Amino acid sequence: MSTPLSRQVSTALAAVITLALTVTACGGTTKKSVAREDGGAKASHAHADPNAATKKGLTVAFLPKQVNNPYFTVADKGGERALKQLGSSFKEVGPSSATDTSGQVSYVNTLTQQQVDGIAVSAQDPGALCTALKQAMKNGIKVVTYDSDTNAGCRDVFVSQASAEALGRSQVQLLGQQLGYKGEIAILSAAQTATNQNTWIGFMKDELKKPKYKNMKLVATAYGNDDAQQSFQQTQGLLQEHPKLAGIISPTTVGIKAAAQYLSGSKYKGKVELTGLGTPNDMRRYVKNGTVGAFELWDPAKLGALAAHAAVALSSGQITGQRGETFKAGDLGSFTIGDQGVVDLGKPTVFDQGNIDKYRF
Repeated sequence: MSTPLSRQVSTALAAVITLALTVTACGGTTKKSVAREDGGAKASHAHADPNAATKKGLTVAFLPKQVNNPYFTVADKGGERALKQLGSSFKEVGPSSATDTSGQVSYVNTLTQQQVDGIAVSAQDPGALCTALKQAMKNGIKVVTYDSDTNAGCRDVFVSQASAEALGRSQVQLLGQQLGYKGEIAILSAAQTATNQNTWIGFMKDELKKPKYKNMKLVATAYGNDDAQQSFQQTQGLLQEHPKLAGIISPTTVGIKAAAQYLSGSKYKGKVELTGLGTPNDMRRYVKNGTVGAFELWDPAKLGALAAHAAVALSSGQITGQRGETFKAGDLGSFTIGDQGVVDLGKPTVFDQGNIDKYRF
């Protein structure tokens, strides 16, 4: 996602990441979440040259789901720092609402007209941006999605927070441990169309089919649209509609923070477990006051940095987005492109009372 999530996830971390640092996290897409529009590997007549010189003086535009969202602020700052180190320029544009899909389309069209070298976008909807992004690609612009993917045929590379499967299953595993594997649970997601959220939720439901979760039941999925007030109200509604609710998973930094805020001031504090994707800065007070036992995330700053490195590598001809190609991403190390042009940042980190003060994002 979507999402990603949130106060500077690192507010960084992760959401990344998925939230939200409020990792709106976390609201987006992840590996395997969206099939290629053309049904297979992206056709390309270009050949990668891993030894090609890194181009300088490029302009890479970051288009998050929502500007001024703490999660994306951290992620995009990571991209800005990486581009500066690479000798290229950064710019950020985007809608003020995490559900303004038409606004994202308009920004892509404008960036295409401005002839930027690369666009790094966190897609609000898996298909809505395709036409605009394909036009950008026809104009020679390299397209990288990060946090939340579009259809795979509509971009060159997707920088995923982590394996979608790992993120989905691990959140259920965390809550299962906290509940002793029994009780009613609910999911508080971001937007209903957020590809990363829906992918993670799919793996959550599959994880719940395992025998050890036979006494845990998913009773509802609510959507807070990565809006703090809506997420707060949705949390309240879930608890009113399901008085036996034992736990909530919120895979978005905005959602988990809002849910923690509600629980912290209610009779449910200490009685209803909450986990999901959040940032240490957002969640520290709720971990310390006993509202939240543990949650997880990736480092959004590293996610943004990896997106920047991927855009520059594409523009430099070092990669084309095909499986098996490798590229260097500065201090982050070397990365190999996987199926459908996906690059995984790495495993999420679990935060609890024992380690949360070690992280500041």
